[in-house]
Amino acid sequence: MSIAHSDGLGQFHQDNETPHASRVATKWFQEHSSDFRHFHWSPKSPYMNIIEDIRYALLHGFEKRSPPTCIPMDLLTALQDSWCEFPQGYLQKLFKSMLHSFASLLRARGDPKRY
Repeated sequence: MSIAHSDGLGQFHQDNETPHASRVATKWFQEHSSDFRHFHWSPKSPYMNIIEDIRYALLHGFEKRSPPTCIPMDLLTALQDSWCEFPQGYLQKLFKSMLHSFASLLRARGDPKRY
């Protein structure tokens, strides 16, 4: 959070998925509530998680590597290398895209947005 939002204005957007509502996650959010703002939205809201974009980019970078590897430490190194190869500003661009998504969500009053 401090890397992406060095201004201290970071927010965690809770999408009400089961892992985010678990006792362990709820306790962690309570313990770290001063580190960032925790934004809740209704369970019927559209899927708005940039993690999928990041996962796809990491996977794409990993698949470009040659030769492929199945050794756990090599996999970890390959993923770390893929992370470091993200273009400068990539993560900030994803975070900024959330502004448009939230505006769409607010206009739709939490219902799925039309594409």
